[in-house]
Amino acid sequence: MLITVEGLDGAGKNTLTSALSETWRGRGLRVAKMAFPRYGQSVHADVAAESLRGDFDGRIAADPLGMALLFALDRYEAKGELEALLGAHDVVLCDRYVASNAAYGAARLGEDATGPFAAWVLAFEFGRLGLPKPDHQLLLATPPGLAAERARWRAASDPGRERDAYERDAPLQERVGAVYAGLAETGWAGPWRLIAPEADPAGLAAELL
Repeated sequence: MLITVEGLDGAGKNTLTSALSETWRGRGLRVAKMAFPRYGQSVHADVAAESLRGDFDGRIAADPLGMALLFALDRYEAKGELEALLGAHDVVLCDRYVASNAAYGAARLGEDATGPFAAWVLAFEFGRLGLPKPDHQLLLATPPGLAAERARWRAASDPGRERDAYERDAPLQERVGAVYAGLAETGWAGPWRLIAPEADPAGLAAELL
């Protein structure tokens, strides 16, 4: 089973994936975790990160389609690993997956969840690239202001970590949140579940499996 956790920067995705993983492992289930983008593992992800921090004169980061291709190719590069994990585990948890590409790209272009960009991501990543579709997509419905505060605190507590252009752009984060909500409402790429910031991970784990 493939379960993805989506949400804004600072929404609490890593915290939730870790809590779900620990709960299921405590029940004897075989659980694997992945996180996208795979910074430090994929040249595509690293070029995207460098672009968002100002490299390449900002030309790559300025192109929503170019950035989406880099993130999509990062996932395609990991397709074999992901399929192997799915074959060997009861659950694979992904901290961000394909929906993040649709949400951020559409938000940058001023489109909503039913627009052409989200449709292109769906066709390209699940169709042309053949990535496995998730069984459950969990959207952390963390308010943008709270998510931004957490992202700032996370950056401040890690001297080696710099907030990228997406994280610093508060209006973009607001638009991304709206697109995510639309993706969940329309059932983009499969079933979704909205998760409140204060949700009990143990209860959620019991509901999902």
